[in-house]
Amino acid sequence: MEKLKEIKPKYFSEKIVLLTFISAVILMAILGNLLVMVAVCRDRQLRKIKTNYFIVSLAFADLLVSVLVMPFGAIELVQDNWIYGEMFCLVRTSLDVLLTTASILHLCCISLDRYYAICCQPLVYRNKMTPLRIAVMLGGCWVIPTFISFLPIMQGWNSIGIIDLIQQRQFNKASNSTYCIFMVNKPYAITCSVVAFYIPFLLMVLAYYRIYVTAREHARQIQVLQRAGAPTDGRQHHPDQHSTHRMKTETKAAKTLCIIMGCFCLCWAPFFITNIVDPFINYTVPGKLWTAFLWLGYINSGLNPFLYAFLNKSFRRAFLIILCCGDERYRRPSILGQTVPCSTTTINGSTHQWHPLCGSPGS
Repeated sequence: MEKLKEIKPKYFSEKIVLLTFISAVILMAILGNLLVMVAVCRDRQLRKIKTNYFIVSLAFADLLVSVLVMPFGAIELVQDNWIYGEMFCLVRTSLDVLLTTASILHLCCISLDRYYAICCQPLVYRNKMTPLRIAVMLGGCWVIPTFISFLPIMQGWNSIGIIDLIQQRQFNKASNSTYCIFMVNKPYAITCSVVAFYIPFLLMVLAYYRIYVTAREHARQIQVLQRAGAPTDGRQHHPDQHSTHRMKTETKAAKTLCIIMGCFCLCWAPFFITNIVDPFINYTVPGKLWTAFLWLGYINSGLNPFLYAFLNKSFRRAFLIILCCGDERYRRPSILGQTVPCSTTTINGSTHQWHPLCGSPGS
């Protein structure tokens, strides 16, 4: 009895810590993504930038993750019991796969948009990223995930061959608890992981690598032009001042790319690596490890507003206007009237913008 009394307060305190952490993640995701959507809706300058359509759609997907998926997972985690029935378990699992995959595909589209904007000529970007193509890409981000979420899960294709194992783990006789178990067979694990993570991840790595190489190459050309005494953007600049500004811009761009890829890999790689490995080792990955990796992926939905919007000066200015109730100090035309967070350079008659998350020429 004494041991039991010692265990209960410890168990209760762990639940409090867990609930606090999960609540903070959900709140951060809801407020951050709402702020991004409101900022673009209210700010005319932000609406002019094509990339921001992807960012708003991404914020909407992440907002749905934080409203429709995380709360039910949090309740099950804290109560150690699923109380909503088998059918809603399938719906909630389908929404989970749909929305998290949509979020990842949006990140992939943003990287491709930035690749065309920064690594290609302005005319190429305008021809590639037409309103119709943007609409098709956004539609794909929402339609493609349905083929690996609602369709196979509601039809039970993911559980073919492992139904007995799923039923065994759905009910804990010792604690008389029921769980919303999502287990996948080998074909579904491979298909889902490749579509939802590995293909987008490969495209993001290639796109951001090319952006980084292009930025470094342009910086080298600028240094050559400066040594020759030629202005690099059609205006006269003090060489030392311009070199210092360029160096700072390049350093910030490189850091931003590292942060974006680092956070994406840190949040989702553990889950999708485990997702493929687990069926091939007879489903021996501990449940707590699965839960930890899943919530690590959910955290990415709360980080995206900070990575794709808060790092952008125009977005930060729009956020200040919203949070400070339209304070006139943040409405100066010299700041909001132009998209200044990206520095521009003209090389061989073509204008390039350097910050990887900024608007593109002609957008």
